[in-house]
Amino acid sequence: MSLLVVGTVVFVAIYVIIAAEWWHKTVAALIGGLLMILLGVLSQEEAFEAVDWNVIFLLAGMMIIAHITAETGVFQWLAIRAVKLADGRPTRLLVLLSLVTAVASAFLDNVTTVVLIVPVTIYIAETLRINPKPFLISEILAANIGGAATLIGDPPNILIGSAAGLGFNQFIWHMAPPIALILALYLLAARLIFREQLKGGAQGRELVLAMDERKVLSDPILLRKALIVLAATIGGFLIHRAVHLEPATVALSGAAVLLLWSRFSPQQALAEVEWTTLFFFIGLFIMVEGVIRVGLIDLLARGAIDLTGGELAVGSLLILWLSTILSGIVDNIPYTATMIPIVQELGAGEPGRGVLWWALALGADLGGNATLIGASANIIVANLAARGGHPITFREFLGYGVPVTIASVIVATGWVWLRYLL
Repeated sequence: MSLLVVGTVVFVAIYVIIAAEWWHKTVAALIGGLLMILLGVLSQEEAFEAVDWNVIFLLAGMMIIAHITAETGVFQWLAIRAVKLADGRPTRLLVLLSLVTAVASAFLDNVTTVVLIVPVTIYIAETLRINPKPFLISEILAANIGGAATLIGDPPNILIGSAAGLGFNQFIWHMAPPIALILALYLLAARLIFREQLKGGAQGRELVLAMDERKVLSDPILLRKALIVLAATIGGFLIHRAVHLEPATVALSGAAVLLLWSRFSPQQALAEVEWTTLFFFIGLFIMVEGVIRVGLIDLLARGAIDLTGGELAVGSLLILWLSTILSGIVDNIPYTATMIPIVQELGAGEPGRGVLWWALALGADLGGNATLIGASANIIVANLAARGGHPITFREFLGYGVPVTIASVIVATGWVWLRYLL
């Protein structure tokens, strides 16, 4: 039996298990990754090299910073302020939190943003005595939409920018306008999408509106230290390319400095790291590397692109929709890495053909909203939600993610056609 068949069977079987929720997704991903090694699809060295340790350590560092910061009560303070700003109305609050998530995702990156925003959201919902799931699902969708606007907002953009030599300003010029339009339309629709799930909460609303947010700040000294380190870490993300440091190094540096400066218990901080999330990523990276290594993704992508016959318009729109579909299945980071050489072969560097890069970026970023494992931010929110006692299932998310993704990419298709292809 060929390695292509073996790798494909393992990937499809594990994907079905995760989607059907027959096993815990972390267990399924680890078994899938190990099968790729044991069945000879990957060597141990290739499997371990496939793990994106930059993502793993970035998440670990930010989880430590977020946990120590949460101990000060600042997330509760932000929650109360947000509720008061929205006058305690759940639909208005959902739109506000989604907007904040989208904007922050553009300038921090969507993974960091959701690590910081989810604890605030769960606290708000529990205080208002309403289900936090609509807020969390909306924040996933908003994070992936907002993160698409800039070079640093979503990991696929970083890969594309590096391969194509595209700078921060170029990404904003080409990506921010369609993303702003898609975000505005989504926020208008969100009030209708989640309205039924957000009914109630009147008693909690009165309780929160009567709160004095200043009283929840339990440790002003630790808060000051945590905010200084957090601001420095965010600043490090913005300049990491200029100082030749990976975001993971910046995040771990911030975590180490805060642990030392605050004298916070390392055992307690490390106990709060979402290890199930990190090991899910490790298994997923290995499993996806297996199907990439046997040529499945390359086969699908090249087969589809061969249908274009070199036509720029057809090729651009095909890349947009193909990226949307496949990014929802295999995680948009490894998918983008696989597609970059194919897009380069299509002449994306030639004058007038740069649209191919924007089609790839829009498809990969927006396609991450389709499923619960389509993007890193989705997985983080799902695991934090489960830890808080509010699990989001694969099928539950699918009912929101697929329609929003299709609508978003229809808008993106119109934008690409009108701006680049007419």
